[in-house]
Amino acid sequence: MLNLRRPGGDRIFTVFDYQLPAALKKLPLDRHLSIQNVKKVVSEADGYQPHLIAPEQGYRRLIDGALNYFKNPAEASVDTIHLILKELVRKSVAETQELKRFPTLQTEIAVAAYAALERFREEGKKTTLRLVDMESSYLTVDFFRKLPQEIEKGVNPTAPAVDRYSEGHFRRISANVSSYISMVSEMLRTTIPKAVVHCQVKEAKHSLLDHFYVQLGQKEGRELTLLLDEDPTLTERRMKCARRLDLYKSAREEIDSVIWVR
Repeated sequence: MLNLRRPGGDRIFTVFDYQLPAALKKLPLDRHLSIQNVKKVVSEADGYQPHLIAPEQGYRRLIDGALNYFKNPAEASVDTIHLILKELVRKSVAETQELKRFPTLQTEIAVAAYAALERFREEGKKTTLRLVDMESSYLTVDFFRKLPQEIEKGVNPTAPAVDRYSEGHFRRISANVSSYISMVSEMLRTTIPKAVVHCQVKEAKHSLLDHFYVQLGQKEGRELTLLLDEDPTLTERRMKCARRLDLYKSAREEIDSVIWVR
């Protein structure tokens, strides 16, 4: 039913190739990693007694804060794909000639398809946000191991902690976090589209009306008749013909049995 090759299907790829990367580039990471904010976050994370080498809690808070910005582009991608799929379904239902004869059935199919797309959207959001949360929950161990270990030149290591760290120290922390976030950003730029395609596009192509078919199979004859917008008189005639056909088949079977006995 859903044909991604039809006009409009290419908009899905535009979202991944252009809109998502553009949204990631616009994230306010520069402000988040400014020297002033880095100093504030690191100092608060370490209780105003920074570690001598690497303020791990400060790093984690800076990274958590930065990754939190990625949730909006992830959700926006899911919502945009949802609208594209919904429009494709609307066009497909409206342009299917066979359905035009049965307006009630056409409406029911559209409603069922939209409901399915909503379920796919919710699953897509859960999955994409989980990808972001995974990056925040577990940081690459080597990241901390490879952090620069040197102390600022010209700084007295015996001086009080608040005096021991110069602007260069916080600038280096900002650069380290920025490098890590860039690595994660490149990864999410690939994994978010994969999650969206798996949860929404693929499901829309292969199981859009599965739930509707199950419900359809549970309907009684009268309910099916209503779906087909069949004239009551025509329905009665069809049922009479069906009963006559059953009687004919039964009679034919009895005749055949008598013939075979002889």
